[in-house]
Amino acid sequence: MFESLSDKLSGAFKKLTGKGSLSEADVRTAMREVRLALLEADVALPVVKKFIDSATAKAIGQDVLRSILPGQQVIKIVHDELVSMLGGGPAETVEAASLSSELSLGQNPPAVIMMCGLQGSGKTTTTGKLALRLKDRERKKILMASVDVHRPAAQKQLATLGQQISVDTLPVVFGELAPAIARRALDTAKRQGYDILFIDTAGRTVIDEQMMNEAEEVRRIINPQETLLVADAMTGQDAVGVAEAFNNRLGVSGIVLTRVDGDARGGAALSMRSVTGKPLKFLGTGEQLDAIETFHADRIAGRILGMGDVVSLVERAAETIEQEDAEALAKKLQSGQMDLTVLLQQLRQMKKMGGLGGLMSMLPQVGNLKKKMADANIDEKMLARQEAIILSMTPHERAKPDVLKASRKRRIAAGAGVEVQDVNRLLKQFDQMRGMMRKMNKLGRKKGTKGMPALPPGMAMPGGGTGGGLGGGGGLGGLGGMLPKGGFNPFGR
Repeated sequence: MFESLSDKLSGAFKKLTGKGSLSEADVRTAMREVRLALLEADVALPVVKKFIDSATAKAIGQDVLRSILPGQQVIKIVHDELVSMLGGGPAETVEAASLSSELSLGQNPPAVIMMCGLQGSGKTTTTGKLALRLKDRERKKILMASVDVHRPAAQKQLATLGQQISVDTLPVVFGELAPAIARRALDTAKRQGYDILFIDTAGRTVIDEQMMNEAEEVRRIINPQETLLVADAMTGQDAVGVAEAFNNRLGVSGIVLTRVDGDARGGAALSMRSVTGKPLKFLGTGEQLDAIETFHADRIAGRILGMGDVVSLVERAAETIEQEDAEALAKKLQSGQMDLTVLLQQLRQMKKMGGLGGLMSMLPQVGNLKKKMADANIDEKMLARQEAIILSMTPHERAKPDVLKASRKRRIAAGAGVEVQDVNRLLKQFDQMRGMMRKMNKLGRKKGTKGMPALPPGMAMPGGGTGGGLGGGGGLGGLGGMLPKGGFNPFGR
């Protein structure tokens, strides 16, 4: 998400940061480029106008133009304006972010959360994602109920989802209307001591009066603590109109934006908060039921401006990487016991953390690296092929890759459905990774340090190099082993 916008803004600001001093004309020229970038990203015109007017007025102030690093000052102003546009206040600390309440659940259970939105926006899947999140993180007892009596098998879909995540769903009564289902769900949640009740409402392909009347009646019956609008980021400016319509009729308390992994522009996210005045609370980042993250305005602004989002990356690592596994892996790496089983563990950890694309979006200043990766055809499919290659090896071959000769490589390639060249490429990358780790371990023993700056615990970048902290030394540089002509310095510094 925001990839296209981020690239265009980086180009605009590169001209500013390359100058020792700035004139008012320089700032206005850069702001025109920012304006065009926002409009191309599908940000609503009134939102863009307000943003540019505010940012320009601050950026042409004498304190900025006469400062030691005026280009950096302008970027900071744009960052702060983005945070404001997205609904954030002052930059959050890690502690504040982790303690902030994602949802208003009230004091007296059951807390009722009403899910609304158009058909196909991802309401039912998002209901399951939020239920799973609250069950696992908060240990809440949850009941889910669908009042969608219009879409065939809508209630059965939610029941199937409930089975997958081990969350209770309201039994289906054939022929029951939406208001009656809502009353029965609320009564069941109260009598059986549920902490949270999710009500998944019906949607249409377009907004119509019948849908809104039904949703209003359901809302009156259940009196929800939260009314969450689920909107598809791929619909662009249409999502803003949908948000306005639902907010006017139902009093939306928050927005969940889905399919953000498929939207390179991000205009809906930037517009919806400004237009509706309602906070963006969650982002759906993939199809998996754990692919949802809390929305933090300052972190998203950092991603847009190429500053990365290392805080979210560390949080994701803490959620997906087991402490014991990370410590065991660290011992292996620090003792120089590198084998292909270690690389397999790292590939699987990366998949858990959102894959290569998800990680790249959170790391700072990786624009050039992403371009190199695209030129080298490095994507999620390549990581899957690497995993298949390693799984086609015997345990002995993974532990002792030096035994892999021509006949074994042919067998492994056939088992993984790849060419022998792919096996050779993986082994070459592994040798680079192993060689770098040995050098870093020697450096660490000499200087009493773990070497390069660390990534989150236990995390490695494929093709060479591992994350620091519990995962040993290393850093982002290892990714360079996958790029054309190798090298462990993807930033070219």
